[in-house]
Amino acid sequence: MERLKELERIRKEKSFAREELEKLSGVKSETIQALERGKTNVDNVKLSTLISLAKALHCKVIDLLDKDLQRYIA
Repeated sequence: MERLKELERIRKEKSFAREELEKLSGVKSETIQALERGKTNVDNVKLSTLISLAKALHCKVIDLLDKDLQRYIA
């Protein structure tokens, strides 16, 4: 399964714990961890979840995706 390594990188870059990001985004920390670790298939993630995470992290949704996934967008 694809993991969202960029999500983890951006989260750590902004010094957010998963629990903090949960409060800011409304996305459960267990979901965030599953996305970062590849335990949840990116193909099954709702766009609204990615938008919530991007808003909380002040980045674009595409920035959360790994570089190999980004090439399929735009």
